[in-house]
Amino acid sequence: MKFSDRMAAVEAVLFACGEPIELDKLAAAVEMDKSEAERVIERLNARFSDAGSSLIINKLGDSYQMMTKPQFARYIKTALETRKQAPLSPAALEVLAIVAYNQPVTRGFVDQVRGVDSSGVMRSLVERDLLEEHGRLNDVPGRPIAYRTTDNFLRCFKLNSLDDLPPIPGSTEQITLEELDDEDLSEGQESGDAEQPEANE
Repeated sequence: MKFSDRMAAVEAVLFACGEPIELDKLAAAVEMDKSEAERVIERLNARFSDAGSSLIINKLGDSYQMMTKPQFARYIKTALETRKQAPLSPAALEVLAIVAYNQPVTRGFVDQVRGVDSSGVMRSLVERDLLEEHGRLNDVPGRPIAYRTTDNFLRCFKLNSLDDLPPIPGSTEQITLEELDDEDLSEGQESGDAEQPEANE
């Protein structure tokens, strides 16, 4: 593999992971030793700098993460706040229901239940403060991150606690978060907070 291809492979893995990835896991994923992976990361950072890119690869302990530079934070915040006000998609409501009834759960569990990759949907729900990380599962290989719903989830759907969720549907019933009406959802928003998403009709 050419050096340029190795650089592209490391860049792709860091971009796709989003969160920090340990150097040994990164190196194994792109089939190179750790010292070579570090050299590639140095070259990538140099390329980002020369191109005036908004991206940078930071070292966090024994891990690396692709991030945006601090000076672009206000633009990202504006974009995310705008995104928070968008209605929840059917896929987002489906993921919320799976997590709410089974939490804490891993992304792998959600993927298995839905039969499709849910990483983008779950990342969006974390950004909207409807899901949050809840530690790691130490008894599962790879110690995957577990997720649960947030207090903001309860406020948005006007629930006092998870006990107020509709009963788990039986074999002939289907109950989803869409059945919590839009009026309750809007009333559950706190004044002074960024406007939270409303369920699609």
